[in-house]
Amino acid sequence: MMQTEPTSRFMRACQRYPVDATPIWLMRQAGRYMQEYRDLRSRYSMLDLITTPELAAQVTMQPINAFDLDAAIIFADILPPLMGMGLQLDFVAGKGPVIGNPISERRHVDQLRTPSARETLSPTLEAIQIVANELKPKGIPLIGFAGAPFTLACYAIEGGGSKDYAKAKAFMYREPVAWGRLMEKLVAVQADYLIQQAQSGAQALQVFDSWAGLALGKQAYQRYVAPYNKILFEKISSTRLPIIHFSTGASAYLEDVADSGGDVISVDFRIPLRDAWDKIGSQRAIQGNLDPMTLLAPWENLKGYIDEVLQQADNRVGHIFNLGQGIHRTTPVENVKRMVDYVHEQTRR
Repeated sequence: MMQTEPTSRFMRACQRYPVDATPIWLMRQAGRYMQEYRDLRSRYSMLDLITTPELAAQVTMQPINAFDLDAAIIFADILPPLMGMGLQLDFVAGKGPVIGNPISERRHVDQLRTPSARETLSPTLEAIQIVANELKPKGIPLIGFAGAPFTLACYAIEGGGSKDYAKAKAFMYREPVAWGRLMEKLVAVQADYLIQQAQSGAQALQVFDSWAGLALGKQAYQRYVAPYNKILFEKISSTRLPIIHFSTGASAYLEDVADSGGDVISVDFRIPLRDAWDKIGSQRAIQGNLDPMTLLAPWENLKGYIDEVLQQADNRVGHIFNLGQGIHRTTPVENVKRMVDYVHEQTRR
């Protein structure tokens, strides 16, 4: 963790310093709900946007230019590191990400490479450099991110999205040794990637474990996920940057999630913020946790839901207002603007 006292709201909240107003940023804040993004997406594929540094930087800056957000997050995706490891990734219209050669046998794990991010993910690292330079005069920090080992392992084995994670869990239970090797390789790749993002100009890092809580119970999480997450967080702590740990569906064992690592625990909308903070302890900052679907409601309704989150945070140090999951593509832009301004107005110290 950084040792010097930061100046920006977001960085101060990450380190539990007092702030002049609660900082706010939104997961998936750059994306399909904005017309500017849709205009670009009509001309470029998802992979084009991710792998062209100037385009990725442009998309990252779109919400920063439109709203009074307290942090930017680099426009990228959690899955491209799998390409460097030897998996074939494509984003198929109407279907989402698809892995052309998913893992199904032990030998497939042994064949995976663990290349440096400088070798395989340089466009994202270059985009981070571009955006960090653009944000510096504004005093807005940039968040880098990567997927957690379990979530990436699921994509790699399922071959794409999944409703029941059957293939991934069957492999995990059937081939525990191969599962361990897979997780170790993913830890190595993701740790290097996050460290390289920090060296490229990211000022905070977020690890997305989007599927572990939805797929696993407490004991399975402790056995097959937590040990590898701990190693990952230990490795990236060398950056001395604030690290955010995000999971979904993990309310039943949120303590274990927090114990796995992270300076800031980002929680989904399935648990009241106050209860989540009780579970993770007051020594950690917390991020969240408005249900993103409330942004589809009329402003008078939405304002009440925002108030509920702020009341539960109760102006405690270390709260970063965010959604409990990614912003929905049909979200009205005006609701986003009003929410960002309202959070600042209501929490001004």
